[in-house]
Amino acid sequence: MSKIVTVANQKGGVGKTTTAVNLAASLAVAEKRTLLIDMDPQANACSGLGVDKTSIITTIYDVLVGDAQVEDVIVGCEIKYLSVLPSNTNLIGAEIELIAEDERELKLKRVIAAIAQNYDYIIVDCPPSLSLLTLNALTAANEVLIPLQCEFYAMEGLGQLMQSIRLIQGELNPGLKIGGILLTMFDGRNNLCRQVSEEIRTHFGKKVFQTIIPRNVRLSEAPSYGKPALLYDIASSGARAYLDLAHEIIQRERT
Repeated sequence: MSKIVTVANQKGGVGKTTTAVNLAASLAVAEKRTLLIDMDPQANACSGLGVDKTSIITTIYDVLVGDAQVEDVIVGCEIKYLSVLPSNTNLIGAEIELIAEDERELKLKRVIAAIAQNYDYIIVDCPPSLSLLTLNALTAANEVLIPLQCEFYAMEGLGQLMQSIRLIQGELNPGLKIGGILLTMFDGRNNLCRQVSEEIRTHFGKKVFQTIIPRNVRLSEAPSYGKPALLYDIASSGARAYLDLAHEIIQRERT
């Protein structure tokens, strides 16, 4: 049975798409059949895997509005075991078109149900807002993975996100669990980074992943080459951190 993990944070700039792309790639190189669903109209997850969003004719938008079958829209990429359900700016229109429909929050859940048996992991990347697209992603998920930049404002926004997740658990997806909080952009030389890390671990305990994603130049450069970090520079600290995260997630499944 596939595990559906939505990577979400309503604050931008916390490493959300970087995490979705590199976690999906790392699970795939561990020979886990993985699908990355790009639910962000900016389609940065597609770009990060070398999928040319300008040449894609049908996307997740067409699937959500009923104009295409999901099986016909999924594309492959450079990594074996990894597929992508692409996005583009048309997805902005989906929020407007679906707003008047009944059970609009369940659209993605029903799309995933048709293909879930084909994958071990389905990773969903969201826009940086609690929009209808994000609500769909959280309603469809088994777990939410929360990237958290090690800075004060990111920590302040975490409380708001937790409140939103509780509302979704109460109204739309009672089975939604917090899969983990992932500390990102960590710089051990920075006192504030260390303080935020310690405070988050004290407050959330085992919900915080042991793996920490460092601030890493190679990790930042990789998307401009259309590659996840492990294809761009597997020796980099960023690539190794995401491989560690994938290992931690897989090990959790076994215990």
